[in-house]
Amino acid sequence: MEFFLQTPAWAAVQRSLGRRVHEQSGPGWSFLAIEEKNPAGKVIYAPYGPVAESVEAFDAATAALVSLAKAERAVFVRMEPAAAGFTASDAGPLLRARGLRPAPVNQQPELSWVVDLDGDFKDVLAGMKPTNRNLYRNIHKKGVTFRASQDPADISVLLNFLHLTAARNGFKPQSDEYLTQVAASLLPSGAGTLFIAEREGEPIAAAFAYDSADTRVYAHAALDDTHRKLSAGIPLLVTLMADAKEKGLKHVDLWGVAPEDQPDHKWAGFTAFKKSFGGREVSYPGTWDLPVNKLRYGAYQLARSLRDKLR
Repeated sequence: MEFFLQTPAWAAVQRSLGRRVHEQSGPGWSFLAIEEKNPAGKVIYAPYGPVAESVEAFDAATAALVSLAKAERAVFVRMEPAAAGFTASDAGPLLRARGLRPAPVNQQPELSWVVDLDGDFKDVLAGMKPTNRNLYRNIHKKGVTFRASQDPADISVLLNFLHLTAARNGFKPQSDEYLTQVAASLLPSGAGTLFIAEREGEPIAAAFAYDSADTRVYAHAALDDTHRKLSAGIPLLVTLMADAKEKGLKHVDLWGVAPEDQPDHKWAGFTAFKKSFGGREVSYPGTWDLPVNKLRYGAYQLARSLRDKLR
């Protein structure tokens, strides 16, 4: 499964946002790393990277990241080795033995929900809850249609629904400027697709998906509250999956989910929604830091600890 955050398309997005991006590769390894700033200073961050075929290749990638960090005078390397030659269950001891330590928080989800598109699409449908299948097959009877768009201007449809959802649920969405720039970068190139549900020509739901070589990421979605009873978000997601299957993709990554033993987790609601489409849970090692300037990193950790105690 190729991680979208390690693709040239994501590098192009980051550069369009004015960020410095570094891409390197060697025998059995590669990484895309972004320069970020935090209270410690400069950070070299590889989202869901580096990618490596073996532990030895991971060590080579890590050495290259450290060399890059030193050259750029970064305080530490931050990584999420999701596909680096070892499993999530083996990651802790392996990474600690190499001087890494868990980051204060995970920057990307540690658990994801993936629907595999192997076989016929009817098999994918069979893995869903009956309600989802029935909505997908019958929603047209209620005058709902779906379209896919590569027009960056259509991002305004999703932005409007995100504002409504944020106001209803009390969360802060990503900025309009950010998502508009992501759309401007990904949609014309075909690396992203906007799916829109409409009733009588009026949009009622939208979803923004990103594609790597074999995986479609269900990145952003929202719907119009006034048509909530239609549950258009369900057949919209099935349509997104069917389109991915037609394009030859192998997986649909529904992104982060809550741990099963945490029913009160803030993601519990949409975790149940994602699991209703069938699929499997995938666990990753999480976010890890490798100090390069150990003195400044230590001061950063101490400051965080003191701040947390004072809260």
